[in-house]
Amino acid sequence: MAKKSKIVANERRRQTVVRYAERRAQLKEAVRVADTPEALVAATRALQRLPRDASPVRVRNRDQVDGRPRGYLRKVGLSRINLRNLAHRGELPGITKSSW
Repeated sequence: MAKKSKIVANERRRQTVVRYAERRAQLKEAVRVADTPEALVAATRALQRLPRDASPVRVRNRDQVDGRPRGYLRKVGLSRINLRNLAHRGELPGITKSSW
């Protein structure tokens, strides 16, 4: 089980990413199509003034059950440990234990 503070901080980052997504996309596009060095510098500075947590790479994928940050599987949104436990109990539709 992850600390509650880490889970809450990660949710706050997710909300910040959503809040600044449109502005960040506009600034990234302005950097990409800047025709003069001054425009490039201005757009880059504006992008740097955004909060750090507005960047999507700062959001950590966490297990939906207990918030574990490591061993996360995107397909199901769980860590390897919870995936195994839930699959053994038959609580995940479409996932079965392999046997050959």
